[in-house]
Amino acid sequence: MSSQTWLTQEAADRLRSELDHLTNEARVDVVRKIEAARAEGDLKENCGYHAAREEQGKIEARIKQLIHMLDNAHIGTPPASADGLVGAGMIVTADIAGDESKFLLGSREISSGDLDVYSEKSPLGAAVLGAKIGDTVSFKAPSGKEITVVIKSVENY
Repeated sequence: MSSQTWLTQEAADRLRSELDHLTNEARVDVVRKIEAARAEGDLKENCGYHAAREEQGKIEARIKQLIHMLDNAHIGTPPASADGLVGAGMIVTADIAGDESKFLLGSREISSGDLDVYSEKSPLGAAVLGAKIGDTVSFKAPSGKEITVVIKSVENY
């Protein structure tokens, strides 16, 4: 499968809005905080200055992450699940180690929060990616335990 992130139009719009806010209002606000803290004097023991610089770093990291994600995103509808194959942007119902679970395969950014989300690069995501209804796959959990997954159904998000 491709390394692109699949996003709904709604998710892409939400991310663009966040990016706009961070690159404009949030950057200006944090620069004001840094300037105000600098004006207080000694920067070595200035907690306000260090907190503002940390906040600035987090904002810049999130901006980079959003730009990368949006530049590499496939925006639109996920591929049809008519063939029953598990792919990005699909809701998968599976029996995982004896318990039925329903989750979204893709990016957390596309979820409205009502489902667990697993990346295609996660151990579970990599195991089920490309599987079809009725397939049994397995993956190794971080603990080293082998976990068996049976695909029950696949539907578009």
